[in-house]
Amino acid sequence: MKKAFYILLIFSWAIPSGFAQLKTYSFEEAEKLAKENPKPFVVFVHTSWCNYCKMMENSTYKNPEIIKLLNTNFYFIPLDAESKTAIHFNNHTFQFKPKGPNTGIHELATALATINSQVVYPTVTILESDFSITFQKHSFLNSKQLFAILERIK
Repeated sequence: MKKAFYILLIFSWAIPSGFAQLKTYSFEEAEKLAKENPKPFVVFVHTSWCNYCKMMENSTYKNPEIIKLLNTNFYFIPLDAESKTAIHFNNHTFQFKPKGPNTGIHELATALATINSQVVYPTVTILESDFSITFQKHSFLNSKQLFAILERIK
């Protein structure tokens, strides 16, 4: 019992008390909030099987500076490109489009992650509050790279 108490005490010291968590929004939530408080949207288009996507989720989007910048100046929206849930955004309903028995892509992922006629994961797309695309990038972005991009856009 005494040993368990000490282990718990060590873990409580190891976790910073000011630990910030990244606020995520759905498209519907962000669109509604942007009417009262306009901010750009950062959309992270990913899949569950993409290793580079997982790396960004576990490193870039866990960086305290990135979290602070995103939470303060943007609406951060993660989008699973293979989600089968309909999304109502910008007066349009986007659906999942099957391409085979076990494959497909969401229409909104296609709209936001297509660069030079290709969809690649991960993709970071930044939309202005009027929903125009101001930035798109296919590839893994580390914290330093994403921070520089976000600082230029905010």
